Amino acid sequence: MTTELDGKRVVLTGGAGDIGRECARAFLEQGARLHLIDIRGDALDAAVQELDAGKNVTTFCSAIDTPAACAEALDAAGGPLYALVHLAGVFEPDDLKPEDRVVWDRAIAYNLTNAYDMTVAFIPRTGEHETCRLVFISSIAATQGSRFYPPYNAAKAGLIGLIRSLSMSLAPRILVNGLAPGLIDTRMPADLMAKHGEEIMRNVPLGRMGHPREVASVILFLCTSASSYITGQTIQVDGGILRR
Repeated sequence: MTTELDGKRVVLTGGAGDIGRECARAFLEQGARLHLIDIRGDALDAAVQELDAGKNVTTFCSAIDTPAACAEALDAAGGPLYALVHLAGVFEPDDLKPEDRVVWDRAIAYNLTNAYDMTVAFIPRTGEHETCRLVFISSIAATQGSRFYPPYNAAKAGLIGLIRSLSMSLAPRILVNGLAPGLIDTRMPADLMAKHGEEIMRNVPLGRMGHPREVASVILFLCTSASSYITGQTIQVDGGILRR
């Protein structure tokens, strides 16, 4: 059966991660051609083997930490791009030590600056005759805050501002949206949950963590015609934590 994503090239940064692999499955089921970018080459190899999608999946190992690196990573996709789903990022606690700003610098570079650089690289590499998609992953921490992760929170809040601005700058050619996940059952929040999980879960009305596929399904929606009149939005996928 033919679907609207048949043959369209979709790029997933952080494509070897837990949410990245679920996104890959969802897009492959809709006939898309995937290009996975990740800093971990061994994890990319494992993801390709797990997905077992043959020529429909290409990979590129990169930290996407400079404009040139972003351009090179997208060129490796091999053709015009339909969608960029930017999942890559870092999540580190910060001790707020006055002599050391390294956590702040990494948070901004790998959660916000690379989103801008990937966008600038994506724009000239899109197809010519269709409305394309940009999807970014923010976090409920952007609006809720967290006492352990101020740099991460600031970067994710910056992403929401970037989404709003780009949705105006790139309309109507490219639709730009984002997600603000809450507690998703991935490796990223494992340490946080081990230390503070009982306290955190008391604030989740649905009483559980989300599954990566529950994030992937919303990302897929934002890359189909079902979302053709949605741009500039950041959708909360958080089990009801924020309720606004």
